[in-house]
Amino acid sequence: MAIRGWLGAVAGLALSWGASAADLKIGVASEVTTLDPHFFHLTSNTEIDKLIYSGLVTQDVDLKVIPDLAVSWRTLDPTHWEFKLREGVKWHDGSPFTADDVVFTYQRARSVPNSPASFLQFLKHVAKTTAVDDHTLVIETDQPDPILLNEILNVWVVSRKNGGNATTADYNSGKAAIGTGPYREVEWVPGDRIVLERFDGYFGDRPEWQRVTYKPITSDASRVAALLSGDVDLISNVPGNDAVTLKDNPKVALGTMASNRCYFWTLDVDRDASPQLTDMDGKPLTRNPLKDVRVRRAMSMAIDRDALVSRVMQGQAVAAAQFMPDGVPGTSPRLKPVAYDLMGAKKLLAEAGYANGFGLVINSSNDRYPNDAQVNQAVAQMWSRLGLKATVNAMPKAIYFPRATKLEFSVLLSGNSTDTGEPLSQLQYLLGTYNAAKGIGAGNNGRYANPHLDAILDKAAMTLDDGRRAAFLAEAYEFAIGEEVAVIPMLFPITTWAMRKSITYGGFPQEATVASLVHVTK
Repeated sequence: MAIRGWLGAVAGLALSWGASAADLKIGVASEVTTLDPHFFHLTSNTEIDKLIYSGLVTQDVDLKVIPDLAVSWRTLDPTHWEFKLREGVKWHDGSPFTADDVVFTYQRARSVPNSPASFLQFLKHVAKTTAVDDHTLVIETDQPDPILLNEILNVWVVSRKNGGNATTADYNSGKAAIGTGPYREVEWVPGDRIVLERFDGYFGDRPEWQRVTYKPITSDASRVAALLSGDVDLISNVPGNDAVTLKDNPKVALGTMASNRCYFWTLDVDRDASPQLTDMDGKPLTRNPLKDVRVRRAMSMAIDRDALVSRVMQGQAVAAAQFMPDGVPGTSPRLKPVAYDLMGAKKLLAEAGYANGFGLVINSSNDRYPNDAQVNQAVAQMWSRLGLKATVNAMPKAIYFPRATKLEFSVLLSGNSTDTGEPLSQLQYLLGTYNAAKGIGAGNNGRYANPHLDAILDKAAMTLDDGRRAAFLAEAYEFAIGEEVAVIPMLFPITTWAMRKSITYGGFPQEATVASLVHVTK
């Protein structure tokens, strides 16, 4: 029976869940890929990292920076920050947390072997970290860094004792996955489940759940079915049509949150001969059409964003003009979502010398973002109407992201949100000229490079005044996306969670499902 019909058949049934208040089972759309908190900065990983580990600082649901392992901080001068650390904190093995663990962490996180995107991006301006005593830390930066707190909140602290000689494999096995967070890792069976148990020695608020199990269920239909059958208590990424049906079920509650994750197309604007571009007969092109801004603009104009929002995303999205939603400090009020204009797009393509089109492979994951493969299919059809010969290539994220990092694609669907809550580090990460040594451009898989943009971002990075920095960032957006069409933004998804009525979850940015924020309904 089709899932829609099955949902209707069970809508009136009294559902029962076997989970007690002590146990919580969560069905998630995307699986954790590592327990090494410095290997791959991915939402499915960080939602587990948030439970096992702690950082110097963290964020609330409004992305405001708040204390974590550090209880206070101050600037001693423009390049020195002093942090007072929380006393009495214990690692999961009972050993004491000290400032030296942070020193070790900031050394390790810079250079974890084979990391798809080095965490140096969050520590690029940290020149030296000094443990003054067990509970006082001084961070020296190589220049004034106005967003240091926003960056280091992405770097989870690990212990020197357990991580001194540990590899990523040691973390994945659980041997080194010892943190100071509210939960400790008990079992990880890749592809099936990760099990966590409450750490009663945690320094913060005591979570309500003794045992938490995250189950990866990549199929939307299977995830909804698991909730309705009682196999899980809470699911993420509920499709729009299913949300309508579940809303009428008296045993189910829904929660929604607008995401700041932008879906956009990354284009190979660097190589003269790009690996997945051909003429209309399938012969490799020796001249890369994506290097021409007219081609990029035509491809953007040929995307019907309203149709993507209403049909593909079932209304659970809003059109995007830049990486962050309108109104966020640093975004440009001048940039609006590109209007659909197929005739204008065809004219631009002809002006660029491609009136007869060209062939391209359009790559995406099929299990990472809500409707990622469906967005790929829909845009392929739109680009086909433009006159391009579009071939869809959707694959599991475990294959997709390593290939993207190796620059194997010419056109690829990207989804990015800023955990820092501001645009500077995101712009440097996605569009700054790639520089591994400086931790810039790690997510720039199209290898866009422009000295003018770099200069604007450099000025923003040195500007302590929030208003002036925001003006520089708006200028960067207008240049890189408005003028250069360095990437093609499309939409921001709206995330929906569904859960049994006896619990409540209000959501968390970046579509994260954080067990410690799930509560028993009062």
